[in-house]
Amino acid sequence: MAKLEIKLKMKKIKIGILGGSFDPAHKGHLAISKEALRRFNLKSIIWAITNQNPFKQKSASNLEKRIDICKKIIGTNRLIKVKFFEDIINSNKTADLINHLSKNKKHDLFFLMGADNLINFHKWYKWEQIHRKSNVIVFDRQGYKKKCLNSKVYRSLSEKKVTFVEYNKVNISSSQLRKI
Repeated sequence: MAKLEIKLKMKKIKIGILGGSFDPAHKGHLAISKEALRRFNLKSIIWAITNQNPFKQKSASNLEKRIDICKKIIGTNRLIKVKFFEDIINSNKTADLINHLSKNKKHDLFFLMGADNLINFHKWYKWEQIHRKSNVIVFDRQGYKKKCLNSKVYRSLSEKKVTFVEYNKVNISSSQLRKI
């Protein structure tokens, strides 16, 4: 009985994961990270940089440069870590990253994404696994709320594990910055 009581008392550590090519990283990434830390009581957030997003053209900047820019944007914020996992997990797929991170049973994973990504979430490799093994937090993006909330994916996901977050958005995107 004592072992069971100890297990029940052991609180999981809430970890956020924001994945992407970060091409380039910007203050919008930082804003949703800070908002997630605050709203969901996360212990930390991992910015999981991918060398190549499977849904986008090849990144304009090399991986090292993108990692450096991420670290500059984060600055002295010790709650956000920049990590590259692809050499460890031999994959650029989010499901494989979530599987890898969920091996640590002490962690409660929160996967952060923009509303634009949820619309096509059903096209992601093993998207159901991501949803099963993490809490999906969807951040509103300018012009995507209605389409996101009406999407087949949003309506089919368990409300307990998907949260739509409205907040004071930073109206910027990596796509816009690449055009400058």
